[in-house]
Amino acid sequence: MVPLGPLCKACWTPLISLLLVCCLLPPGAQGQGFLLRVEPQDPVVPAGGSLLVNCSTDCPHPELISLETSLFKDPVSSGLGWVAFQLSNVTGDSQVLCSSFCNGSQMTGSSLITVYRFPERVELAPLSPWQPVGLNITLRCWVAGGSPRTHLSVLLLRGEEELSRQQAAGEPAEVTTTVLAGRDDHGANFSCRSELDLRPQGLGLFQNSSASRQLRTFVFPVTPPHLVVPRFLEVGMSWILKCTLDKLFPASEAQAQLVLGAEILNTTVTSQGDTLTATATATASTEQEGTQEIICNVTLGGESRETRKNLTIYSFWEPILNLSGTIMNLTEPTVPEGTTVNVTCTAGARVQVTLNGVRAVPPGQLAQLQLTATERDDRRSFFCTATLEVDGVTLHRNKSIRLRVLYGPKIDPVKCPQHLTWKDRTIHVLQCQARGNPAPQLQCLQESSGFHVPVGIPFRVRLNYSGTYSCRAASSQGTHTLTVVMNVQDRNPLVVTILIGVLTILGLVTVTVALVYVFWKHGDTYHVNQGSTWLPLTSKQPDQALGEEPS
Repeated sequence: MVPLGPLCKACWTPLISLLLVCCLLPPGAQGQGFLLRVEPQDPVVPAGGSLLVNCSTDCPHPELISLETSLFKDPVSSGLGWVAFQLSNVTGDSQVLCSSFCNGSQMTGSSLITVYRFPERVELAPLSPWQPVGLNITLRCWVAGGSPRTHLSVLLLRGEEELSRQQAAGEPAEVTTTVLAGRDDHGANFSCRSELDLRPQGLGLFQNSSASRQLRTFVFPVTPPHLVVPRFLEVGMSWILKCTLDKLFPASEAQAQLVLGAEILNTTVTSQGDTLTATATATASTEQEGTQEIICNVTLGGESRETRKNLTIYSFWEPILNLSGTIMNLTEPTVPEGTTVNVTCTAGARVQVTLNGVRAVPPGQLAQLQLTATERDDRRSFFCTATLEVDGVTLHRNKSIRLRVLYGPKIDPVKCPQHLTWKDRTIHVLQCQARGNPAPQLQCLQESSGFHVPVGIPFRVRLNYSGTYSCRAASSQGTHTLTVVMNVQDRNPLVVTILIGVLTILGLVTVTVALVYVFWKHGDTYHVNQGSTWLPLTSKQPDQALGEEPS
């Protein structure tokens, strides 16, 4: 609102003259008991509006009814005892004065015109983008224009809640109030409203509101974020970095970023309650080898907290274990017996390698050994251990390889008896084994007939199996032969038959002698009972003739 300027010079002359007339009239001479009325009395009109003013009196013969005002006036009608004037373009508060003469005496009447204006501007001062919880915030409102000021109030509001009400004063009017920011104020809308209360003048209550401003409050702990990272990471490997911060409000509106060295990682931010969690996948590259710094930065309310940790990125490849010589099969190194084989192991710079317990000196050099392949080296394993120290921690990588040696077949005499004695029609197993690489084929053939005897599986022995056998092991590396003599005996030979006959005769003789002994032991005479018709039996004495009769 632009304040009213001083009245123009042309308006001052009639007003001063009117005031001088009023002041110079002697007391009691004004009106002689008749009144000069001004209607409406103390009106309120909008700025720039018009007003019909009526000057009237009860004097029977009034003279020279006039209206003195600084405003533009135009007589519109008149009658006995009254004159109506149209005032236009009423821009400011003004007092109008009606005057007239009655019976030679002057009569006067006045009315105060009050102009009302609605405020041209009602504005709430911008709020801080973020306000810490627990601190005071000052709300400030400006109201430009608006009158009459005695009826103009300024309100500060939270939503529809009235925080402060003050009368407008000054140009522009400035009204302030202090509010303690709390969590509940986050997202609250604050505004300013002017109220021009003309209800006592019968016009009503006129309100004008500013644009609302939203307050955002926050709580940011002084503790730094908690960042979880490994101590070291191998080139080509990935790791999920995790950063958390508790007691953060509102956590859902906070921002977080994870950085690895100069690389800004693709960060995923989630929140639950007052806890914020930021995660990102870090993949180590060769260009980043060495010590890199990982930064977790959390921002809220124009403030930020960050945590920094070091990550060591290293290269540690699997050891390279080689066997040089006449390698015949790359998937499984194979050499003929008698071949000179060189075994080497390397694992790159700064890596200490150990081959079958022999350490290479210094680190970064290869470890090697040399051997002449023999039968005992077949299926021999070679072990290479690589050792690297990273950030005070010793890391290990192992690699092993097995050597195959081609050697000719051999039949072990210990595992293949050369003299066998078995019984006819009994079941036996010919236990002969041959070794060699590749595994040889073993056959045992009777030299006289070429008869094949199973090896390693049960079979029934016959008399015709007796004889000399040639056991032959054969492979691509050569042959080896071992002679085995097999003696198969009959189950009932002559000696056994004679022995059984002798034992039978001895048994019969023994039984006969026993019977004779029994008969002689029980006496020489047998008696017949008296009265029996049987003749008495008497034993014959050896010296008695068989034809003699007893006396």
